[in-house]
Amino acid sequence: MKLLLLGATGRVGKEVAAQAIEDGHQVTLLVRSPEKLDNSFSGATVVHGDACVEKDLFRAVLGMDAVISALSTDGGSVLTDSTPLLIAAMHACAVKRVITIGTAGILDSRRHPGLLRYETPDSRRSSTRAAEEHRRVWELLSASGLDWTIVCPTYLPLGDRTGVYRVERDCLPLDGLSISVADTAQFAYKQLWDNSYIGARAGIAY
Repeated sequence: MKLLLLGATGRVGKEVAAQAIEDGHQVTLLVRSPEKLDNSFSGATVVHGDACVEKDLFRAVLGMDAVISALSTDGGSVLTDSTPLLIAAMHACAVKRVITIGTAGILDSRRHPGLLRYETPDSRRSSTRAAEEHRRVWELLSASGLDWTIVCPTYLPLGDRTGVYRVERDCLPLDGLSISVADTAQFAYKQLWDNSYIGARAGIAY
């Protein structure tokens, strides 16, 4: 498979890259700072560019079979700036499958029907800015016509790849408190071949 990975220098992105390279796929990384890549990325094709620049995204998406985006909010508007450009590039290059890493904050609330988790009165978030960025990505993908999945982990500590976790469509598994970076990456990577969560937010937790 020819896979484009965005956000490869982040924690989840690095794990996704490692799994895809290990399995022998043709992995392309679009990165602003190639000097941040260590030897674990050897075997991948590196494209120096910016996910918020239209021509860079088009160049990276061309010829791919699928895209995984592990871009973070980065304290700014990178998600909402890059997502419309990514959608346009995927349509122009006839690439349908996209998997992104979101947040459990944009999953449906169990205790407050009609609200997302980050909107509820009992949310512990001191700021909703990041969740609002992820919500906008969800809205854009929902209207895109692409085969999208948003992986929505809760608290993300470091930890081993166990392969043992719970997943629920559009909600966080009941009493889910955490999920490791490695298991989040594994689940996102597996969605390249699993159609169960196309057009959905996938809540993931132990």
